[in-house]
Amino acid sequence: MNLRIKHIALILLVFVLGCGPKKGIITKEKDQKKETETEKVIKTEPSDDKVEKEVTVKAPSSTDNYIVLYAEIAKQQMRSSKIPASITLAQGILESGSGKGRLAVEANNHFGIKCHGWKGAKIYHDDDRSQECFRKYKKAELSYKDHSEFLTGRRRYADLFKLKPNDYKGWARGLKKAGYATDRKYPQKLISLIERYELYKYDEEVLGNNEVAIVRVNSGVIRYIIEKGDTLYSLAKRYNTTVEAIKELNNLNSNDLALGQEIMIPN
Repeated sequence: MNLRIKHIALILLVFVLGCGPKKGIITKEKDQKKETETEKVIKTEPSDDKVEKEVTVKAPSSTDNYIVLYAEIAKQQMRSSKIPASITLAQGILESGSGKGRLAVEANNHFGIKCHGWKGAKIYHDDDRSQECFRKYKKAELSYKDHSEFLTGRRRYADLFKLKPNDYKGWARGLKKAGYATDRKYPQKLISLIERYELYKYDEEVLGNNEVAIVRVNSGVIRYIIEKGDTLYSLAKRYNTTVEAIKELNNLNSNDLALGQEIMIPN
């Protein structure tokens, strides 16, 4: 009986020892498989330093391109006519649709200037009325030059030239008041363009640290310091007077002017 019990016990011991290692191996293989799978998942995930970032680059607008093309021309006109470059550019942008309007494309007319006795080429375009007559130019630069001559040569715009050359807000309101445009929001539109695109910086580039010295002596006389390009004729046109009146007031015997010379202009 005791021998039989010992025999059964030995068989059970062998059975237990034989099953144990097998279970351990299976567990280890499963654990290794899990670890391997985990490592693969981690390795396939992109690390922070490898993540591609999208960079949005804003393409220049048609207005930005317009400014690049015509800023220097506007500055040249400011030097010769004393019209703020910011105003000239803003009007060009607004009137020509940043150079994409029909008048600008087909007639190089960037300021919507109508014929008004014009003897050059013409184009007809619907505006306030059907098929109105507009000036046509060979190139855009001539449109800018004619715009300056249009403003300096008409008496109704004379008060604008009494403003400081960097007073773009005064110019914007003055143009509407003088009848340049019928749109009642015309001044606000010009001012908005100037401030949005920082067009006033072109006025500053022309003026530098030397703003045109214009001082009103009394209700009828302005004290003015001569700048490059000034002539008695251009000053007479700008301030709505005559060459003879300027010469008489300053006791001038000739039409010669010196850079930096101070003169009085009847106004």
